[in-house]
Amino acid sequence: MALITSPPSNPKAHQLSPLHCASRRSGQAKLVPDITSAALVDAAESKPEPEAAKFRRILLSDVVVKSQRRVFFGRKWNAYDLVNASVILALHCLCLFAPFRFNWMALLVTVALYVVTGLFGITLSFHRNLSHRSFKVPKWLEYFFAYCGLQALQGSPITWVSTHRYHHQFVDSERDPHSPTAGFWFSHISWLFDTTSMNERCGGPNNVGDLKKQPFYRFLDKTYVIHPIALGALLYGLGGFPCLVWGMGVRVVWVYHITWLINSVCHVWGKQPWKTGDLSRNNWWVALLTFGEGWHNNHHAFEYSARHGLQWWELDMTWYVVKLLQAIGLATDVKVPTEVQKKRMAI
Repeated sequence: MALITSPPSNPKAHQLSPLHCASRRSGQAKLVPDITSAALVDAAESKPEPEAAKFRRILLSDVVVKSQRRVFFGRKWNAYDLVNASVILALHCLCLFAPFRFNWMALLVTVALYVVTGLFGITLSFHRNLSHRSFKVPKWLEYFFAYCGLQALQGSPITWVSTHRYHHQFVDSERDPHSPTAGFWFSHISWLFDTTSMNERCGGPNNVGDLKKQPFYRFLDKTYVIHPIALGALLYGLGGFPCLVWGMGVRVVWVYHITWLINSVCHVWGKQPWKTGDLSRNNWWVALLTFGEGWHNNHHAFEYSARHGLQWWELDMTWYVVKLLQAIGLATDVKVPTEVQKKRMAI
């Protein structure tokens, strides 16, 4: 997910060789000498420390940070990194005015935009429809939902979908754009500030030819900055500074962090009912905040599925919207896993 700017579409050739995927349940190796004699103790103490012991676990999890990425210091920031960081910082600062500029209209606008940009835009459109093609809708409706996602300020459809497809292609390896094996906070937010490294590890948006060939998505990519600015002006005209603070500040930051929880929390804490070979987890409280996206191990097991909450008790608001669209004839080719596919992936 890019923010205000996107990395160059033609990055330098990869400087890194293909890397191996991280194991799903790596642990720290421990050296436990058999204390039967002083000689054995000395021999054990003289052995070099195993490589795995140099790694550290993320708190209350079995996830091991294998290559901590230092984003903020010791490297050169490019213009894209600086703009991304500035936008995120500015929006967080705007939220500081929220307690002093509260009114019920501003809150109503915020909740409405949370649903429109978060549910219709990010989870329904950018993720399940555009990234994984788990269902089809008429083009006019596809474009409407995609425009809703644009207003979440997480990048154009081309850049968002490209990053997400790379995540699945290189999941939890050193080429994953945002794996917690490079650090929890790296997977949550700081990966956004090192576009050069991501280009070297993954490449540019070369995996979204289906979107690039459509003029509408190319238009959104080229004019991306204009649209959230226009929405901010509209909100200011509608309700003054309180609507700007809540509708653009609080709402955007809220949707930022609940989206980023999928990258961080849902690869660290939760349950794994499926043998996906990666760190993805099902996390119920993240699912509640993200309209069903928190059933993340389900998603990694069946990437093509429009339904993430596979059990009756796994609430999935995005899936309910897809079912509604299907019931009224607007959603077709809706993909879900079969029982045979589930048995094959079950632990």
